[in-house]
Amino acid sequence: MRQSAWLLAIFLTVAAVGEAFAFPPYRSTDAETADPWALEGRLGVVRLRRDQGQNVYASPLWRVNLGMPHRLELITEGEYSATAGRLADAAVGFKWVPFFDTFSVGIEALALLPVSSAGGAGTEVQLVATQRWAAVLLHVNGGGFFDSRPAASETGWRGSVLTEVPLGRWRPGLELFARQINGGPVEPLVGAGVIVRLGPVDLRTGLHVGIADAATDVTMSFWIASKVPGR
Repeated sequence: MRQSAWLLAIFLTVAAVGEAFAFPPYRSTDAETADPWALEGRLGVVRLRRDQGQNVYASPLWRVNLGMPHRLELITEGEYSATAGRLADAAVGFKWVPFFDTFSVGIEALALLPVSSAGGAGTEVQLVATQRWAAVLLHVNGGGFFDSRPAASETGWRGSVLTEVPLGRWRPGLELFARQINGGPVEPLVGAGVIVRLGPVDLRTGLHVGIADAATDVTMSFWIASKVPGR
């Protein structure tokens, strides 16, 4: 019942506002920020991860960003594990894009918040870049993280490349993502997604497949996104 109330509250917040792009269902982000005082909301209706024959569901998931002056964006995100029946992840932080043009470069930094009575926290910092051509958008991310919330602390790196092709209201994309934790095997994923604009909201869905034994076998997600324009 509590989970249903959370889902309803977040959905009503998102559905009441205007359109937005970026950046679920992908693991990458863009070198762009919301307009000053614009509030962007993305509701993850469901995400399914299948790995080694086991399914793990998360619902709801959320990403809420507030644009600030000087190309600064405040970020908050989280997810509720429907499989475990608890909050599984939460973070707050910012994205700053000081160099914005056809080619843009910025930084995203997140504080990983405690999500259980065991405590623990972490950080994640990455550089983000976007190249804009007439018919193609290319996003490149790379950085590192430290997370003491799991039973065994995790330190590692992550990187991704995402290509999007805007086609009217449709915006399909292809993504390659990889990470490494505690010096273990690299976990590469390849995925495809699409963002479809439908009036004041857009619908987003994506599918990622692991291309090495260490990576998650399959991840699928479905999102609804929108925004409140800045004043």
